[in-house]
Amino acid sequence: MQVYKIKSYAKINISLGILSKLKSKIHKIESLFSFIDLHDEIFIKKINSKNHKIIFYGKFSKGIFKNNTISTLLKLLDKKLCGQKYLIKINKKIPCKSGMGGGSMNASSVLKFLVKNQKLNLSSKEITKISSKIGSDVVFGLQNKTSILYGNGKIKYLNNKINLYALLIKPDFGCSTKAIYNNVRTFSKPIFNKNKRIIINHKFLSYLKNDLEKPAFKKYPILKKIKAFMEDLNKVLFVNMTGSGSTIVGYFITKKTALNAIKVLNKKYKNYWCILSKTI
Repeated sequence: MQVYKIKSYAKINISLGILSKLKSKIHKIESLFSFIDLHDEIFIKKINSKNHKIIFYGKFSKGIFKNNTISTLLKLLDKKLCGQKYLIKINKKIPCKSGMGGGSMNASSVLKFLVKNQKLNLSSKEITKISSKIGSDVVFGLQNKTSILYGNGKIKYLNNKINLYALLIKPDFGCSTKAIYNNVRTFSKPIFNKNKRIIINHKFLSYLKNDLEKPAFKKYPILKKIKAFMEDLNKVLFVNMTGSGSTIVGYFITKKTALNAIKVLNKKYKNYWCILSKTI
């Protein structure tokens, strides 16, 4: 049977504002997020079997549970799949607990594939509902576009690309999203207004921040030190943590300046995962 190969891109939060905490204990957030060309590779094929088979391998496959975003997705879709089972192999190139939504984007990518290539009959409302049952950010991966998440949960997909080089560094530990959010004590006012036009240029981007840095840096002081070091790199536009960490991202306008910066960063933090990527 034919084997299909798809790419599951990493998501980065260029900004992340915590606006309030609801009675349900869920935080109300807004974010400007984008995707970079770092991606997991997913191989899919139909199989004659009683059960789906999911295999994770590669550099960052260790520690992924049997119950994961893809297994949850397939359980939710089983009735729609009419008995058809799949073998899904995922080459993990995106670190776990890195703030880049690797697991959620895996589920998004497989869902998109099944709808488009396998002609799975689902309405937009059904797709959104299924996505929300897997994880709050799964819906973001349905379109690999730079987007604004408003405080009311609405998403605006932007047609203009940011076109920045992203220098990513992650220490030898990950951050628990739940633990970081539980330590949020202050809230921000919204930056993005749906009725107000915002010009997203380099100057505007350089003023953005991630409100989760404060609790993450308190728990892991090394993250604060990494950010401070990166902010002194030559020609860096701005530096922010993505998601709840533990990846810190420095943004550059040109590839040359980014390549020079990664040499300095690799020399300083030899044992940390560090790569150069680009927004897509």
